[in-house]
Amino acid sequence: MTSVRQDAGKRAARKKNAASRTAATSLGPSRLAQVRLRGDEVLALQEVMRTLRLDSTSDALREGLRLLAREAAEVGAAEEIRAFYADRQAPLPEGVVEPSDSELAAVDEMQW
Repeated sequence: MTSVRQDAGKRAARKKNAASRTAATSLGPSRLAQVRLRGDEVLALQEVMRTLRLDSTSDALREGLRLLAREAAEVGAAEEIRAFYADRQAPLPEGVVEPSDSELAAVDEMQW
């Protein structure tokens, strides 16, 4: 005879598997990736998860990848602009004047 606890455990496992399949199909194909983290990286990840109220390591890593993809796109755009203008300086937007040396120096001395 099977105990009630075993039946409940099997039902919960089937329910979890069904939920996983539903999530995978609604989000499209996925791929499992593993990463080995040093102790300090694990602590940093846990702090980020607490601060940003992320529920799982996967959520935190996906958010990190999203930010990396955004930064990579910005770097790519900057490289395209440099390649387009080659040796010339890119023009300033209309109505914007070039900053003076003293303005640049003042900004360099600012603390955030």
